[in-house]
Amino acid sequence: MADRNLPIYLYTDGAASGNPGPGGYGIILRCGSYEKELSGGFACTTNNRMELLAVILGLEQIRWENAEVHVWSDSSYVVKALNEGWLDKWKRTGFKGKKNVDLWLRFDAAYNRHRVAFHWIKGHAGHPENERCDRLAV
Repeated sequence: MADRNLPIYLYTDGAASGNPGPGGYGIILRCGSYEKELSGGFACTTNNRMELLAVILGLEQIRWENAEVHVWSDSSYVVKALNEGWLDKWKRTGFKGKKNVDLWLRFDAAYNRHRVAFHWIKGHAGHPENERCDRLAV
């Protein structure tokens, strides 16, 4: 079991072939010496949905409240939505004209349970956890 006083590192990636098309997600959760990998897929989805779902599922795996979580993602869509305040704006406007509202609402519930920082990493640039998540997603 992970130590609740240690930060959690959540690495994620999503992929879709055809966009929409078959796709999947890959997740690595790390806390101290504890590590867990998750992956899954769908017959018809989009890259953005898989990127966002990976973060949601990773956050939902955390069994306690108010964890310090560092999310590492190569998704500008997800990282900028938080770091540049897009999500707050979308919520204020009722997500008018936005896609993936179902996932953003689910994300918001998981996100608000913790203290989360988002970090963007360049995809396919040799980052070991990102490369592993990519393999899990594909």
